[in-house]
Amino acid sequence: MRLIQNMTTIAEFTAPENQPLHRAIKIAVIGGSGVGKTALVVRFLTRRFIGDYERNAGNLYSREVQVDGEQVTIQVQDTPGGEMTDNGVKLPDHVTCSIQWADAVVLVYSVTDRRSFDLISQLHQLVVRAGGASVPPVILLANKADLLHLRRVDAQQGPLLAGALGCSFYEVSASEDYNQVHGAFHRLCCQLAKQPPPPCSMPHTSASAAPEKRRSPLIPRPKSPNMQDLKRRFKQALSAKVRTVTSV
Repeated sequence: MRLIQNMTTIAEFTAPENQPLHRAIKIAVIGGSGVGKTALVVRFLTRRFIGDYERNAGNLYSREVQVDGEQVTIQVQDTPGGEMTDNGVKLPDHVTCSIQWADAVVLVYSVTDRRSFDLISQLHQLVVRAGGASVPPVILLANKADLLHLRRVDAQQGPLLAGALGCSFYEVSASEDYNQVHGAFHRLCCQLAKQPPPPCSMPHTSASAAPEKRRSPLIPRPKSPNMQDLKRRFKQALSAKVRTVTSV
């Protein structure tokens, strides 16, 4: 496990006063529990990989980048994992709000977890219902491609499902290959950057107009990444490694 050196690089972004706000590209990442959603988000935004996270944290991550020469703020909403029940998909209420807030949605499953793959079709239906007349672009990510000995979803099933859902497909490994993860998210960001900004995010020209809100009122305020908790886990991992070496 490696500790992120500067969590402020992916913390919720607040623009300094008297500086113009850049265009925001908003992405919601949804999928089953334990499929690696947080690992994918952090890998994309920081290049780093941490193998241990607090599950169901529901953090909002943000970073300023250039997309096709334009300075934009990428906001990625991590969401708690969904589960299959006898009555269908079980999801926290604010996941639907996250979909309505987002410009695009990333559906994630793990190739080592068949249930997370079976969940995708119902999650896509949720995206369609929540999007209403304007369904956001969707991509399908299969994570943990490096764990070949634990694979439970055949490699050809992902592309077939993506074709049936009408979305792009990427099989990646958050732990092993940054370029795969970055490529999937970057292509989505480039697609969104080419689209005209929604009317609500356009700068106001009237002096009497209300100032633009940085956050949709539909989204509950996310928790900030817990730096102290990450440091504690990092020290525990180092201590375990030292004990192992000493015993040998």
